[in-house]
Amino acid sequence: MSSLFISDLHLHASRPEATQVFYDLLEGKARNAQALYILGDFFDVWIGDDDDEPLGQAVADQLRRLSDSGTAVYLMHGNRDFLLGEAFAKRAGATLLQDPSVIDLYGRRALLLHGDSLCTRDAEYMGLRQQLRSNEWQAQILAQPLAARRAFAAGLRAKSKTMNSSKPEDIMDVTPEAVVELMLEHQVDLMIHGHTHRPDRHSIALGSGQGERIVLGDWHDHAWCLSADKQSLRLESWPIGQPAH
Repeated sequence: MSSLFISDLHLHASRPEATQVFYDLLEGKARNAQALYILGDFFDVWIGDDDDEPLGQAVADQLRRLSDSGTAVYLMHGNRDFLLGEAFAKRAGATLLQDPSVIDLYGRRALLLHGDSLCTRDAEYMGLRQQLRSNEWQAQILAQPLAARRAFAAGLRAKSKTMNSSKPEDIMDVTPEAVVELMLEHQVDLMIHGHTHRPDRHSIALGSGQGERIVLGDWHDHAWCLSADKQSLRLESWPIGQPAH
């Protein structure tokens, strides 16, 4: 048995090819997996579980089919879908995970997170993140009509693009010291996250030895998936538009 980790699919009605590749994954590799972990930015935007857009409902139904087949499904918030809630998770047969969370990955402690909390050099974004993750602020947003929330989400996406266009690349990447600090705090030697759209495997020097940070890729041109079992960790990718191998 294996466990699969994905993130940053940014599912949206304008990108049906990415949604289809995700469905292919559910019908293929994920059907034989012990668990599927989706570590944030599953949707390109999420304005609340009461949204009546067809895509969210269809994706929930597909996840429920996977869950009913015996594969455990776990969801984590990202910076695009932080309003995803228990109602969606229940419909999808999924469990919402806190960011960060430590799991037992076949006898090894692994720290899972979306990854945006590690970008501590980006002070502007960190301030915005604190606001967006506030329970009080989210309650105020969710109390607004769907049309108002859609307009707000569109404005937030536009603001994000403007903010990022003028920032140096290293500021939008994780802060190395923040990575080490969090791994030591949770007593792990394996970290798995997304967010940066820079898929790779990094060796991390910890106080008591070496650790590893695995970055999941975004589903723009390629789909990315980390497959883990008792013997190995494999970061795999395949072009959008082709089935998972």
